[in-house]
Amino acid sequence: MGYQSNADLGRVKATSSESQPYRGRMPCPHVIALAVALSIAGPVQTRPGTAGAPKGAPPANSQVWATAASTVREPVTAGSGTAGQLPRETAGQALDALITEYERWVDDQYPEQAITRRRPTAADRITDASIRGYGMRVEHLKMVRQELLSIDAEQLAVDDRLDRDLLLRELELGIKSYDFARWLAPVDARNGPQVDVPQFADHVAFERPEDYVNYAKRFSAVPQSISDVEARLREGRTRGILPPMACMEGVLQQFDAVLATKLQSTGAPLREAAVRYGDLFAAPLLADWDRDRSRALDAMATLRTFLEQDYLPSCRATIGCWDSPDGAAYYAFELARFTTTDLTPAQVHALGLSEVARIRAEMLEVIARTDWAAADPARGALEPDVRFAAFIAFLRSDPRFYHTSAEALLAGYRDICKRVDAELPRYFKVLPRCPYGVREIPRFMAPQQTTAYYMPGSIAGGLPGWFYANTFALDQRPTYEMIPLALHEAVPGHHLQIMLAEEMTGTRHFRKGIDSTAFVEGWALYSERIGIDMGFFRDDPYADFGRLLYEMWRATRLVVDTGIHHLRWERQRAIDFMKANTALSELNIAREVDRYIAWPGQACAYKIGELCIRGLRQDAEAALKDRFDVRGFHDAVLGAGPLPLPLLEARVRAWIAAEGSATAVP
Repeated sequence: MGYQSNADLGRVKATSSESQPYRGRMPCPHVIALAVALSIAGPVQTRPGTAGAPKGAPPANSQVWATAASTVREPVTAGSGTAGQLPRETAGQALDALITEYERWVDDQYPEQAITRRRPTAADRITDASIRGYGMRVEHLKMVRQELLSIDAEQLAVDDRLDRDLLLRELELGIKSYDFARWLAPVDARNGPQVDVPQFADHVAFERPEDYVNYAKRFSAVPQSISDVEARLREGRTRGILPPMACMEGVLQQFDAVLATKLQSTGAPLREAAVRYGDLFAAPLLADWDRDRSRALDAMATLRTFLEQDYLPSCRATIGCWDSPDGAAYYAFELARFTTTDLTPAQVHALGLSEVARIRAEMLEVIARTDWAAADPARGALEPDVRFAAFIAFLRSDPRFYHTSAEALLAGYRDICKRVDAELPRYFKVLPRCPYGVREIPRFMAPQQTTAYYMPGSIAGGLPGWFYANTFALDQRPTYEMIPLALHEAVPGHHLQIMLAEEMTGTRHFRKGIDSTAFVEGWALYSERIGIDMGFFRDDPYADFGRLLYEMWRATRLVVDTGIHHLRWERQRAIDFMKANTALSELNIAREVDRYIAWPGQACAYKIGELCIRGLRQDAEAALKDRFDVRGFHDAVLGAGPLPLPLLEARVRAWIAAEGSATAVP
């Protein structure tokens, strides 16, 4: 689950080893352990049918939510406001020039992303995947950071100061990410040329003859890019940067599947060019593509052989960050980056256990409303754990909860999405212009993929967003999961939020792609609860259980991710914990656990972000009472694009104060 960007900037972005990433100003005086506070807080009263605060959440005037969003460091500044500094206008001009040049550089270095957004770029090139390319980019980031620090934040207008701090955070995250060198392990079951190259033509608009010419030129760089990936793997092995073997399960099979296709799908745009512009135009392009396709297949076969004979035997048997170079520091960095907080692994683990207990109690309440419980009153007398296990066994075995064809599954998702579309104006004042659709995950990669993901579109590039659903192993894709999954991946989740950010005006371009997983995934998880407001779970306890199942899924992530990478859990222990507390299929659980192994810290962002947004809504409802406007609240959350949680909190609290003042005027 989650979304996949068109360019993986997170692996090549920013800081020096001596500097810490800036994550916003801490509004509360002390770091309060959110996990402890959640476990001891009393119940909160909320209006029925809202997506407000969770049961057991802290009271509205608590500083706990501020802690979740804001336990961060002070920003680094270059000056102290003394004489000799640039005037405010000059500082603002310097910042504008620096950011404009930085954005141009990003478009040049990552042409794939710029092409999708129809921004000026070197459209005949692809991102340099070589070790040298990574090194040159990080040196440039350091130079930009030095120039940025020379601009005194105190001499900037408020909006410019925010942009300066956000860009500084992006640069520092990227440099530090480079220092940890996990970009030297670029292949696993979710990443690598065996995943990327077959989709080379996806998410690119072909509108003009030069689009096809540039596509052929870009494809000519693919063979070298594959060889560059192999060189990075070799360097990573030398330096001890090796993935756990669990992350590599199925990788060779992926390579075999791709090699069997002969990469024919990558020639589809050029065959289309022959239809649109004739053979005289397309024939030379097709000839070049065929030559480069052969070279790409050779490079892919060579890489596969290296993986099988040399690389895989070197991979770790252990699964946690703790058993890799600078493992503890790396995990702390990733946890802070993804959650935008300073919560420790122990605090996140405790929070997860608390949320699991709370959600488990709500699940038992929903089970009591099902026809399964009504069919045999004796089931209600079973011990809670026994009753829960029996209900899960029923869900996994009853055929009414499973589609029998990929077409039926996709049609079901499309139906849900259209029903949600009709509800959106009641909850949002501003909606994105970019449409979206539902597709199946490509079959060559589906066995190793999770349940679904979202791929952003672009109005400027003429591309829709896509909600990709997994149609592999239909007996593992229950219907009671479909509503919350559609709410999360499409609307009002990823598509709505990401496209609103993409379509923002009056905001610098780099702000549209800020690295804030807690915001993006926290919003998507919160969106599942908007389905309560919309009435999607009112008359269907199984769908409501599916919603709670998905919330439980994200709560167990807090426990499992920290368990693996901090407490040194074995893979089977993580699987067993999720089996005991969720109704996810065994296949999904195994895929999810392998994802947490491969992507430390990322899975923790969902629940941390969602709890922050729910807490802010709770505070807004408490402060504004019957004057609370859910549409205004949602616009306040989304209107500035993705933000680190501390800055999101400051923005929403300012909105609450403004709404309170406005409505208090007689």
